[in-house]
Amino acid sequence: MCGITGIYCANHERVNLRDLESMTASLQHRGPDDKGFLLADTVTGEVLQSREMALLKSFLESKRPHLGIGHQRLSIIDLSDAGHQPMCNEDKSIWIVYNGEIYNYLEIRRELEPLGHHFKSQTDTEVIVHAYEEWGTECLKRFNGMWAFAILDVQKKTIFCSRDRAGVKPFYYLYDGKRFCFASEIKALLELDGFEIEPNEQIIADYLFSGLLDHTHETFFKNIYQLRPGEYLLFENDRLSIRSYWDIEAKEMHFSKNSDYAQKFYELFEDSIRLRLRTDVPIGSCLSGGLDSSSIVCLANRLMFDGQNIDPKLVGERQKTFSSCFEDPAYDERKYIEFVIRRTGAEKNYVFPNPEDLFADLTRLIWHQDEPFGSTSIYAQWKVMELAKERGVIVLLDGQGGDELLAGYPPSFYFLFSQSLKRAKIWHLIKEIHRFRKNHAHLTNQFTMKILAAILPTLIKPMAHKWLKRSSEWAEEGFKNKCFRRFPRLVKLDNDLNNHLYQIFRYTTLPGLLHYEDRNSMAFSIETRLPFLDYRLVEYLFSLPSEQKINEGVTKVILRDSMKGVLPGEITNRMDKMGFVTPEDIWFGTILRDKINQIISSKSFAERGYFNTARVKNAFNQHCEGRKNISSTIWRWVNLELWFRTFVDKKPAPQIFGINEN
Repeated sequence: MCGITGIYCANHERVNLRDLESMTASLQHRGPDDKGFLLADTVTGEVLQSREMALLKSFLESKRPHLGIGHQRLSIIDLSDAGHQPMCNEDKSIWIVYNGEIYNYLEIRRELEPLGHHFKSQTDTEVIVHAYEEWGTECLKRFNGMWAFAILDVQKKTIFCSRDRAGVKPFYYLYDGKRFCFASEIKALLELDGFEIEPNEQIIADYLFSGLLDHTHETFFKNIYQLRPGEYLLFENDRLSIRSYWDIEAKEMHFSKNSDYAQKFYELFEDSIRLRLRTDVPIGSCLSGGLDSSSIVCLANRLMFDGQNIDPKLVGERQKTFSSCFEDPAYDERKYIEFVIRRTGAEKNYVFPNPEDLFADLTRLIWHQDEPFGSTSIYAQWKVMELAKERGVIVLLDGQGGDELLAGYPPSFYFLFSQSLKRAKIWHLIKEIHRFRKNHAHLTNQFTMKILAAILPTLIKPMAHKWLKRSSEWAEEGFKNKCFRRFPRLVKLDNDLNNHLYQIFRYTTLPGLLHYEDRNSMAFSIETRLPFLDYRLVEYLFSLPSEQKINEGVTKVILRDSMKGVLPGEITNRMDKMGFVTPEDIWFGTILRDKINQIISSKSFAERGYFNTARVKNAFNQHCEGRKNISSTIWRWVNLELWFRTFVDKKPAPQIFGINEN
């Protein structure tokens, strides 16, 4: 896992080495083990790779390199100097900087060697180089992993950049006609000389009104963009083109026996975990006590003690797990975590996030995230990563993606109901509604409206649109009228439930969660691996009949079925859902009330042009008095203001929280 940077100057202007150096240094947390640079003149083919600034400066003065790339390395596979980047092929015609892991690199290497390719390292990075050399851009379809990379093809005079299918690893870029620049994080691009930081008001509006982020190519910064999941970028002849190489397609699979679905899932899931256990550094797992993370911990434990087809170093190794806990039982899952610990014999490591530490850590957290985030639940994950770092773990398995693929979120039920109605399966609809109300009584407070919204979208959608605008009465009217927008519900796949899952997987939920996951882990130089996002498993789950995801009021059916005998029964039979949460609704009205009041009463907050401050304060007081729960909305107000102070106003750290501010 690493940090990558690059600058290409159009019209063959000499690259600014100071920019490249400061961009790369800003990503040191992503790769503290090594760094490297490359300067190149793509016209003459002259290149220089070096860690030494003196050599690079000398080359810059004697030549006219108009391309520079930088790399910060976190050593995971082949810890030797043979893994140094930028890395090239034998004749130095192809160079790469890369962030991520290709989990099936050994299998691809065995395919490439008979074709005449020779390897000098044991890295997956070198496999990418030779795969591109052999198959060009089609190499992407052979990779199973997470990645963001840039490949310089000296002979073709192209820069080929790619992001993995699910978007686990980030890739940001800008191109103003004079220079094309890219980086693993936005903060690196902000180091560019002459770049003017401007907030992107449309993305700010999407965040404030709908809680969306990472849902388009745009970012919170004007003129900085991101590759979306499953895309690659080709820069050639001073032109930039973006193409999609992967998407989920509409198809449905049927087995003759119900047990065959679970067996196939088990085989794919086990192999996904097996591949993600490949590492040359200490590995552990995040454990929340829910179905997804518990399944990973239990299945990884089986593999580690079975010893088949995994690294011999891991055989018999006691697994380390890391969990976020709270003294308030309404937010605590230690009861379920302990079931998993007793089943596996894993080592447990608990951390207890608290509101006082949240504000103490918030300056760093906001800086590492680059953009505003959705709730304080991200802080629970931050503390888990911090704890893993303290315990010496460098790679963590995590259950991200399970809810989006397996209909783990409550709204999935309503799309199943809609689907049953459209297909005239009235008895099935009645049965599912009955079981839903029995198993999930805590979700039925807005039951009628949500069902109507799902089954009669053309009737309810305009009403919901008006309700959302009314519920945003705290917004400044001109800003709301200018920027408020709703996104159409996607119709790509063959049923309502799959279309809903596709939308949250590709646009509305998972992209933001992966953003948090990447920044939180890399802040502590930790690599997280996500077995549910193996593309083979993703494609399989989108091909399943709906009853393999929800049946008789139960979610994640196929996961529960496949994990029988692997998971403790107390986990398999759980109907509630929590995840990495914090008691933010309580914190905001009590311990953090004064701090939040200080922020929303500040001069800078009032002058942003986004808020009707009187209505903001009234809504906040209603929350504190228990008359409404708008904790997620409150957090977006606060987080946006602190983001402005960090990145746009560029205030010193003490002033970010209002100290010394009028």
